[in-house]
Amino acid sequence: METISALLGNLTLEGLREWAGTKIFSRGQSYIRHVKELSRLEDGTLAAWVSGSEVYATSVCLNDEGDFDYFCTCPYDWGPCKHAVAVVLSAAEQVKRKKEIPLLKDGDDLYHALFDDSEDDYADDDDWSDEGEESEFAPDTTKVRRPGNPRVQKILERMEKDKLITMILELTAHYPEIERGILEKEQLATGQVDKVVSSLRREIRNVTSEPAWYNSWKGEGNIPDYSHVQAQLQALLASGHADAVIQLGEELWTRGNEQVEQSHDEGDTVTAISDCLEVVLQAVPLSSMTPAEQLLWVIDRAMADEYSLLDSGGKILESKKYTKAHWHEVAKDLETRLKSMAKPTSAVFSETYRRNKVVNMLLDAYERSGTPEKVIPLLEKEADACRCYVKLVDILLAAGEKEKGREWCIRGFERTLEHAPGIATELQNRLRQMAEKDKTYDLAAAYLAEDFFERASRKTFTDLRKAAEKAKVWPNVRACVLRYLETGQRPEPAVGGKGTAWPLPKPEVMRPRNKATSRYERFPDIVTLIDIAILEERFDDVVTLYQELRKTKRWGWETDKTVAEAVAESHPQIAIDIWRAVVDSLIGQVKPKAYEEAAGYLRRMCKVLQEQNRTSDWQSLLSELRREHKAKRRLMEVLDSLSGKKIID
Repeated sequence: METISALLGNLTLEGLREWAGTKIFSRGQSYIRHVKELSRLEDGTLAAWVSGSEVYATSVCLNDEGDFDYFCTCPYDWGPCKHAVAVVLSAAEQVKRKKEIPLLKDGDDLYHALFDDSEDDYADDDDWSDEGEESEFAPDTTKVRRPGNPRVQKILERMEKDKLITMILELTAHYPEIERGILEKEQLATGQVDKVVSSLRREIRNVTSEPAWYNSWKGEGNIPDYSHVQAQLQALLASGHADAVIQLGEELWTRGNEQVEQSHDEGDTVTAISDCLEVVLQAVPLSSMTPAEQLLWVIDRAMADEYSLLDSGGKILESKKYTKAHWHEVAKDLETRLKSMAKPTSAVFSETYRRNKVVNMLLDAYERSGTPEKVIPLLEKEADACRCYVKLVDILLAAGEKEKGREWCIRGFERTLEHAPGIATELQNRLRQMAEKDKTYDLAAAYLAEDFFERASRKTFTDLRKAAEKAKVWPNVRACVLRYLETGQRPEPAVGGKGTAWPLPKPEVMRPRNKATSRYERFPDIVTLIDIAILEERFDDVVTLYQELRKTKRWGWETDKTVAEAVAESHPQIAIDIWRAVVDSLIGQVKPKAYEEAAGYLRRMCKVLQEQNRTSDWQSLLSELRREHKAKRRLMEVLDSLSGKKIID
């Protein structure tokens, strides 16, 4: 057992937590009772079966550097797993009880699962000797491995014909799907395609009529099975009946969308139908439709695809099979559709949605047909109706038409500010980017100042500072924005030489002051002032502002935690006091998960106290928590892990 002592002797609970991570360590603690047949090798390696959703073989040992190595047959591969932690903790329990951990025998199943590198007993070199790329060019006499289990293949090859037929008939009696598969293959082989199509159409109608739902809490539901539909579509396509696949696909598309719209199954039905439609997409280029009709078939369904049933349709549109002439035909068709559509009466999204899709597809068709000169005129014509201002501006700028792009930015901003503020923001950003490119840094900073006044934060402050520094006006801008956070008054240009002048120009576009939002603003904005003070490393100011914040009505601990992290070195006692309050709040929840979270803040306190040579204060804190909460067993376990206690003590 000396080797086990070497493995566990100096290990602490905290060390084990650091190795595995807090979450995995906690889960491993709850898995100790799942450890079975704990054993060891001569070198001290621990091995055991650990049961969970399945039973896994797990081993833990020390490597040459004195660190833990582990192996587990579970699928978790992001670091040490809970099973490895459970094995270590189980071994520690055995050592503490002075119970012998038996040696693992070479012939044991656990040994084979962990340490035996020999080939799988079921593998047979003969099964694989004729496989690989060479088999495609082998003579007819070469044995080729067929789909399925190679051992089953060898059994069937050895059977006499009469016995093989008898066995298959018996299987069809017990498994109707085998009988159906044989009959369907025969129908395709003998050209009875109409029967296959008719049968599959009925199946599509039946399966799309089923309710699709699943209750994850109860583990019950009904997920329609599309596996046979997919297999039959593949069989039809492989037999050269692409048009039949397209016809069935159209029915599946229509009825499948209706089913998905009413489903409640976490996306399983979408995936199943999408897999079937993938086969239909493969049939499109092989169908009797003209190339332009093939493209339009995919485009029509892509524009109507609300549930991502045809995500791979883009591969067909990207295919080099389709020439510029084919895409020219597509463009003419889309132009006709666009002309026949009534223009929306407003910029409301629901009214512009479909027209936008047609415009975007037409733009793509222009590019692919070799007529990109039609793109800008189309976008200019449709900009107000479809709100495609951003795309138009980007294309104008790429074409070097900067002033025209600026005009459309301003026009688009004014027309989208109320109903599509996201587009307005993008256009405002384009104006800022143009100013930066022109090296008009004061104008770029003016736009970023607008962002700050709309959404004061550490990020908008940092962005503004970078731009204002380039414009060489940062000191004045900084003074003005800090005054805004203190008073809520936006800066104005100085009058008569009095006050600090706002040094930035008026932007080309500005958002109006939102009165509804301003009612909920509170000044001084102490939280943002604290964030900025932390950013500028003014830690005395951080503490002063935090003390002001504590006098106000606040919600949550986020700012407190941020302050504590920031001032832990400059004002350690402030940080310790905040963390202690957070710890008390978490312990008060009386939940194991909250105890683990509290441990994180206790570790921070421990580090600061040790850096100040206040180890006795740390021990006193642990003792105090033990006295106050001695009835909380799970909390005591957490405190044990923080005390530096060795795992086998």
